[in-house]
Amino acid sequence: MIEQFHIYLLQDGKSENTIKGYAQSVNGFLKWFDESKGVEFQRLHKENVKEYISFLKTIKQSKPKTINTKLNALVKFNEFLVESKVQLDMVLTKKDYVKVQQQYASLAKVELKEVEKFRQLILDSGNKRNYAIVTLLSYSGLRISEALNLKMNDFNLTSRELIVQEGKGEKSRTVFINDKVKTAIQGWLKERKEKGIEHDFLFVSNRNKPIDRTTINKLFNDFSKKIGNEITPHDMRHFFCSHAINSGLSVHEVANQAGHSNIHTTLLYTNPSKEELINKMNQL
Repeated sequence: MIEQFHIYLLQDGKSENTIKGYAQSVNGFLKWFDESKGVEFQRLHKENVKEYISFLKTIKQSKPKTINTKLNALVKFNEFLVESKVQLDMVLTKKDYVKVQQQYASLAKVELKEVEKFRQLILDSGNKRNYAIVTLLSYSGLRISEALNLKMNDFNLTSRELIVQEGKGEKSRTVFINDKVKTAIQGWLKERKEKGIEHDFLFVSNRNKPIDRTTINKLFNDFSKKIGNEITPHDMRHFFCSHAINSGLSVHEVANQAGHSNIHTTLLYTNPSKEELINKMNQL
């Protein structure tokens, strides 16, 4: 059934990362069902879903956003079951989602000084490729998957434009880069040429293959220890959005750079940081 669900999601145009996430969530539900019910799964029941939500809250101590991510996958699974005629009705909708306390503080948790220290440590390590990747993530707003999927014909350093493929490449957006990103990419291109690297992808491994995101996650993990603060590739994206708005870019300009489908996501970055909020509270 999971294999058929995978095919269904592919036909629906979902990206591999989205499909992987959905599959993990549905497998988690099916594992819980098997262990708690002891019978073969036949179809989704709202009663079972409610029990699963309770299990996630009380036993797993999952946060509302985590629970809703799992429920989002189950909604899609429900749609698949209906279209496959395994069942006739939708028993789960977005009304069943767990209420999430409104985020007020900005999503960004990394400050400019930390980003610059992080970039400098990687530059000092002598790896031009990694320096270009980290600089790109910090100052363009790209997702890690978007950065690693850039090809040699997707950018123009003269016009300072990147053509970023979104999802499975069915959509794209134009992203503009600053001097820092341009210089970092130029440094990597020079090294690529010196090494005689010829590949369609901009960023390749020492084995001349596209870089896997796990390699970059390990890079961030290793250098985070030197910073003394856990920093992820996604934190750099948060930093960019917050820093860009603070530096004068409009909400719509940042939304375009980051590829936000909902402007409300971008608006979160106009909120003060937690530290700023605490400082304001201390003034009372």
